[in-house]
Amino acid sequence: MLPLQVTADGSYTFFSPEFGECFHSQSGAQQEAVQKFVEPCQLSQRAHDLPSGATICLLDICYGLGYNSAAALAAIWAVKPRARVAIAALELTATVPQQAVEQGLLALWPPAIARPLSDLARDRAVETEHLHAQLWLGDARQTLPQLQASGFRADAIFLDPFSPPRCPALWTPEFLGWAARCLRPTGRLATYSCAGAVRTALLTAGLHLSETPAVGRRAPGTVASFDATGLPPLSPRSQEHLQTRAAVPYRDPDLCDSAAEIVARRRAEQAASNLEPTTRWKRRWANPQ
Repeated sequence: MLPLQVTADGSYTFFSPEFGECFHSQSGAQQEAVQKFVEPCQLSQRAHDLPSGATICLLDICYGLGYNSAAALAAIWAVKPRARVAIAALELTATVPQQAVEQGLLALWPPAIARPLSDLARDRAVETEHLHAQLWLGDARQTLPQLQASGFRADAIFLDPFSPPRCPALWTPEFLGWAARCLRPTGRLATYSCAGAVRTALLTAGLHLSETPAVGRRAPGTVASFDATGLPPLSPRSQEHLQTRAAVPYRDPDLCDSAAEIVARRRAEQAASNLEPTTRWKRRWANPQ
């Protein structure tokens, strides 16, 4: 059983010994799901504007405990209780979702949300009048192209792996290119990360970027879309960050390399780069002229 930790908003998360990180911010696991993922994807507004008979489609990359999907359902059904929602949830194994159910962690949400997501963790698929959900198990580098080939297109993508240095395979231009192929033209992708390498990968996929408010830390998150409407440009500080060696992306050409190989490849590319050293950028913005 994964170690359980309480966060500042009273909700619980797990700690991963394998990655050396918690699944959520210590400032609040439930708060993070809402403010870093659901709100940047404007799901309440999408529910309000949803045409009759239409479906809101969600792609939850690194489903984990299920908090992001649960918070999304709560936001959508608070506005339109009979809205039809489809969820494609990607996770390596069913272990974490099942342990979250066993620990009663989905009880943060009402039974109409907790019950079907509990069934999803057990059965890998759920079909109700208002929800179609499938849990895609395995390496997301293999399952995401399969999902894209099935024709699934998302109104919102939650990109929530462990941090880039710990889980670089899911932050590369190659992987995020597949994520972008699953995004509808007006859909939004949200992530907690503002890393230069991640933003470069999203830009390579043809997405426009904007910043989301910092939640539980000083750094903001990122929201991306093919449609720049309603997306203020990145701050000058962040734009300059993309001209430093921090913006050299993690690369995984065949979507099969180990984390160590991906990190080593990036370090070699950074060492050979003519881009500004990131430490110089940090000093400049720590002491603006």
